[in-house]
Amino acid sequence: MQNSKQLNLIVIGASAGGFSAVSRLLASFDDDLNASIFIVIHISRNSDAHIVSKMLQKHTNLQCRVGIDGEIIKKHCVYIAPADHHMMIDEGRILVQKGAYENHYRPSIDVLFRSSAANYGACVTGIILTGMLDDGTSGMYAIKRSGGICIVQNPEEAEFPNMPFSVINNMQVDYQLPIAEMGPLLNDLLMKRKCDMGEIPEDVKIEAEITKRMSSRPEDLQKLGPAMDLTCPDCGGTLHKMEHDAIPRFRCFTGHAFTGNSLEDLQLSSLEESLWTAIRMMEERRNLLFSIHDSSGRKTERAEQLEVHVRRLKAMLKNLNPPE
Repeated sequence: MQNSKQLNLIVIGASAGGFSAVSRLLASFDDDLNASIFIVIHISRNSDAHIVSKMLQKHTNLQCRVGIDGEIIKKHCVYIAPADHHMMIDEGRILVQKGAYENHYRPSIDVLFRSSAANYGACVTGIILTGMLDDGTSGMYAIKRSGGICIVQNPEEAEFPNMPFSVINNMQVDYQLPIAEMGPLLNDLLMKRKCDMGEIPEDVKIEAEITKRMSSRPEDLQKLGPAMDLTCPDCGGTLHKMEHDAIPRFRCFTGHAFTGNSLEDLQLSSLEESLWTAIRMMEERRNLLFSIHDSSGRKTERAEQLEVHVRRLKAMLKNLNPPE
């Protein structure tokens, strides 16, 4: 049996438009591809990953299955992350658990990629396909820094090019290709490549361990970066800025992690929700004051003042996140 530390791993991340892209990629792989393959596609928490696995199986002779916690990793197998769970890679086995959201995704591409880099280093090949926002960029950078191979779908071919562009714009990728060319490249690379883990950065190991434990130690976060005057939108904890990444990224004590873009989106969403709540409460009070008639007219005057504030808040909402 092959030593678990000598396995070639291919980790694949995709989001919007991802099922079609992954299907085409698997179809391009040789049946005897010298690797184990792991896939995260962003799917809703109510989706059935077993159905996804069965549909992907139609495009490959490699064995497709949903990852199971504690399962031993085997060559020539394709493991799909289950819905609403992170899929991670430990030494020789798969970990599946409901850890904290990363980039507000679970499963998260970054979690899979980072755990593979932390445990297999230069034996890992990362592939980013079509998708929106930037989940996968941090994980791909961990693979790059650990000596692995970085492959990105040509953005011009991608149905949604944001994720490929995010990787390309933030690090030096090894290959930027159409999907049809990835299979032949990997078949050739992995047939010739001798798997040697090499050196793995300490911060990559620490972050992977935090996700695995589903908790942080204060000394771990201090090693990763300074505390910021920012709070986690998911739990309210203090956020630390990660110092060793290609893009701005933040992590809280509980384990939630965000890229700068995903944090901004969540803050805007929370702010919009708060503004709508304030508008509703003001409109209810305005309607109440208008319905109460008093001889002095003071209640009507206060109702009209509230109407002015409501209009101002609605104007703020229009300008909160204008289209680019």
